[in-house]
Amino acid sequence: MNRINRYVGLVFALIICVFAGVSPALSGEVTRATLKNGLRVVIVQNSLAPVVTTQVNYLVGSNEAPPGFPGMAHAQEHMMFRGNPGLTSDQLSSIIAAMGGNFNAQTEQSLTQYFFTVPVEDLETALHVEAVRMRGIIDSDKAWKEERGAIEQEVVQDLSDPQYILSTRLLGKLFAGAPYEHDALGTVASFDKTTGAMLKRFYDDWYAPNNAILVIAGNVEPQRTLATVKRLFGGIPRKKLPAHAPIALSPLKPAEIQLDSDLSYGLALVAYRFPGLESPDYAAGMVLSDVLSSQRANLYALVPEGKALSTSFDSYALPKMGYAFALSAFPQGEDGHPMVETLKKIIHDYVTNGVPPELVEASKRHEIAQAEFQKNSVEGLASAWSQALALEGRSSPDDDIQAIGRVTVEDVNRVARNFLANDTAITAIMTPRQSGSPVESKGSGRTNESFAPKQVKKVKLPAWAAQVTRPHKVAAVKEGPTDLTLKNGIRLIVKTTRTSDTVSLYGHVKNNPGLEAPPGREGVEDILGGLFSYGSKSLNRLAFQSALDEIAADAEVGPLFSLQVVKGHFDRGVALVADNLINPALPEEAFKVVQKETSSLLAGQEKSPKWLVGRALRTALFPKGDPALRYAKPATVEKLTLADVRDYYHAVFRPDVTTIVVVGNITPGEARAVIEKHFGGWKAEGPKPETEYRPVADNKPAAVVVPNNSRVQDEVSLEETLGITRSHPDYYPLQVGLHILTGAFYATRLYHDLRETNGLVYAVDAFLNIGKTRSSFGVDYGCDPRNVSKARSIIERDLADMRTNLVSPDELSQAKNLLVHQVLLSSTSTASIALGLLHLSQLDLPLDEPARAADRYQKVSAAQVRSAFSKWIRPDGFVQVTSGPQPQ
Repeated sequence: MNRINRYVGLVFALIICVFAGVSPALSGEVTRATLKNGLRVVIVQNSLAPVVTTQVNYLVGSNEAPPGFPGMAHAQEHMMFRGNPGLTSDQLSSIIAAMGGNFNAQTEQSLTQYFFTVPVEDLETALHVEAVRMRGIIDSDKAWKEERGAIEQEVVQDLSDPQYILSTRLLGKLFAGAPYEHDALGTVASFDKTTGAMLKRFYDDWYAPNNAILVIAGNVEPQRTLATVKRLFGGIPRKKLPAHAPIALSPLKPAEIQLDSDLSYGLALVAYRFPGLESPDYAAGMVLSDVLSSQRANLYALVPEGKALSTSFDSYALPKMGYAFALSAFPQGEDGHPMVETLKKIIHDYVTNGVPPELVEASKRHEIAQAEFQKNSVEGLASAWSQALALEGRSSPDDDIQAIGRVTVEDVNRVARNFLANDTAITAIMTPRQSGSPVESKGSGRTNESFAPKQVKKVKLPAWAAQVTRPHKVAAVKEGPTDLTLKNGIRLIVKTTRTSDTVSLYGHVKNNPGLEAPPGREGVEDILGGLFSYGSKSLNRLAFQSALDEIAADAEVGPLFSLQVVKGHFDRGVALVADNLINPALPEEAFKVVQKETSSLLAGQEKSPKWLVGRALRTALFPKGDPALRYAKPATVEKLTLADVRDYYHAVFRPDVTTIVVVGNITPGEARAVIEKHFGGWKAEGPKPETEYRPVADNKPAAVVVPNNSRVQDEVSLEETLGITRSHPDYYPLQVGLHILTGAFYATRLYHDLRETNGLVYAVDAFLNIGKTRSSFGVDYGCDPRNVSKARSIIERDLADMRTNLVSPDELSQAKNLLVHQVLLSSTSTASIALGLLHLSQLDLPLDEPARAADRYQKVSAAQVRSAFSKWIRPDGFVQVTSGPQPQ
């Protein structure tokens, strides 16, 4: 062992001592079994909340797609929701809605996954669904024809995203000739040639218990759960599996990719092959990636030096080989080629001179802490085990942590030398292009087409699923949060959890730049936000980041601030965040850099279709001169002084408008002592600033098209102002009605009518933004330009029906159940607990409002839904903003 390796070995021993209280396994009790049919089962007990996540991992992905049909695995993933023997698609949609609508699926190159997160009492139903789907599939041509429209809209949606196009071209260059050269999405042309029989053959080949891993994580009794798994899955026969596609990689050849984009800034990228999951250097590659992405590394230094708007280094691992890339954003109007050369030089210097040992130490320490943090999310815990077992081929997530513990500085430098070769790198430049100014659209995008009103039909569920439709009641929490107000006005909310030896802090300084920024000083909040990362008056940027690295903490500081840290370092972490928030350095040189960066971003933003969409919506929704219409321009930012920034900080950042939520393995008394110690000296001066906009009248209908040459598909936003506020009793029937429209896939009206029946969209989302003084309602969707008006007509029809007719008893019951389940599922992570409490505090709502709301939802009648929609929702009052080609 040389001197450096001996040094790092001693350092890692010290790290283990510091984190001695961190248990290595990702949760407490882990139960494993392999059924006689080959199904591997892992059950991870976690008591954070009365919820459970199931993840079924099939060891098949786009690598196994037949030649010429790259999206076959993705198409089969979609068809798993279109019906199985003994379970129709309507029944599945109704079951999903009844269990809370928290489900998903995804297909990768070597893996297809299906997820449910449900209340613990619905676990058996979720498992029954997965057992039925593992036992057989229908894959009829009729069902595929209906689903093909939706999946082709997904393809078109992704092909309208220049960053997605970049990622696909990058894969094509990095892995040319190998299955890795394409992702799982597929193509419209190949889907047009796909048949139900082809999909059935793919399912029959690969969907088998001996080609699957079932991970269950949550507040379950492991042995009872295992018995249920054996009963439901044990009788499914194993299959003889085909051989997996061989992965043969050709030598990498250098290449350059150039693309236009609709972003407000340019992107420069340098990509390399990187250790794969099966490589003995995988752990060293993880550490190298962390080192290069550190805010103490030379890549990030480009930002404070004023040479880049942002930077990152990211890596993604596939089984045989991975890839990594250095990325930098540059101002619109500049040439990206010099930035590519700058990135290459930074990488070359690390390859030549080696990486700093202290950053290797910090990376290893951070990875150990991250393993503990993963216990704070039921879904994250299940994903960590699925990743380790199904994708990486490990026996446990702890295998990676142990491998990282053995990594030396020399290992990291060797990986850098072997993989970060500039002479074979793939480079890419995305150049922002202006697509044109917004134009008023004639006719408001509406048509006179007639569509007969439809309701989602009543579905009789299988006997094994009948119980999920029974009304649920949200039980009172035994240990609710502690709500305190400190002497200086800080509101402190503490919730104790015992799932890990960590503590999380989330805080918010209530503010509104539209009301608080002085006239002519628009953009001052953006510059202030950019200056917090430069440290405090006692610790400069590098010293502050080094102090966080010493305790393996993650922290953000600004109007929204946060801290995640192992409990033993909570006091130190809070001290660092408080010092940065209360005593920001705001250095003169950094101000000049951030001012220039902000001006450059704003100059590009004014030409960006995405920004123009938001601007067009606000302009049509709010009256002329409304403070919500204020926005920063390059000219206003360039006139700002550091004194303006400091004045804004002192006027806005004050303890009596600050709320702090602490969640984790800590008592209210312990949390209060630490918060008072470090935040108690913060004082407020003068009256509290006004942060709530005044109410506004209903908007007038309008239609605007924002040209976007990057998009193939139109992206449509429909929105209107509402006179209702959060304290109004109609909030609850509006929410019930909203969840009849959307929120549970095909079991809700908009998904049923726009996607399942007509195949016009891939996704549609209706939303209510209801605040203390202003509110809005809207619908977002994406579709082919020729179908924009048709889709809107269906939306208007469904809304008009909600205003004039009573919803069916089954729809009403389903929506109530969906809302109550969402309350039950709102505590699946410490982050969701903390952010939920923070949100309630900002609306001045009781902290037990979710339980109260669940009770009120159950009492809502069909007549109340109709009344609320008739009073507040105006189908003919939408502002429509379309981004993409001109609707036809």
